[in-house]
Amino acid sequence: MNSFEKILFLVVITTLAIARTSVAGDPDILTDFVLPPNSPPPDGNFFTYTGFRSIIDGPFPPAFKAVKAAAEQFPALDGQSVSLAVLIYPAGTVNPVHTHPRSAELLFLTRGTLQVGFVDTANKLYTQTLQQGDLFVFPKGLVHFQYNADPKSPAVAVSAFGSANAGTVSLPNGLFNSTIDDSVLALSFKTDVATIQKLKAGIKG
Repeated sequence: MNSFEKILFLVVITTLAIARTSVAGDPDILTDFVLPPNSPPPDGNFFTYTGFRSIIDGPFPPAFKAVKAAAEQFPALDGQSVSLAVLIYPAGTVNPVHTHPRSAELLFLTRGTLQVGFVDTANKLYTQTLQQGDLFVFPKGLVHFQYNADPKSPAVAVSAFGSANAGTVSLPNGLFNSTIDDSVLALSFKTDVATIQKLKAGIKG
């Protein structure tokens, strides 16, 4: 296990512990854990997630990539009010503006530098440039982003959530890859339909 793998391992354990002790947004359950319908009695495999193995020794992706461990990928998290994601930012890439409607996000930067920010309900922008080892919280439901402005070096972060399914609403996709009428978008953004169609083409491209 190299130094990066050791750091990643420690961060995963630490952020899971931090997220578990935070105020959870999921309903309380009345059992120790929740099994999927018609599943056999669980063993240790049910409580083990191996989806992060591929990123330990694999190459950096060409674009931003989020590898998630939420209830959908790891059913043992159902009812546990916790989930995790490893975020990989090649040089010069961005995690586009988005929200998590069901949880705050606690981001721990394990490699590189990262520009982060969120906008509150009064439209005030809060930004920070994170260094390796820094921790940043994005409040629940608020619009936020992460950007690796370094043109040469990648960045890696681990995000913990106080929900087994925090949800991700990407604003570019939600607006311009949806079936909202172009005229409605044009009026909303005080522009014309042709501009909206160019934005849609750019998002789909």
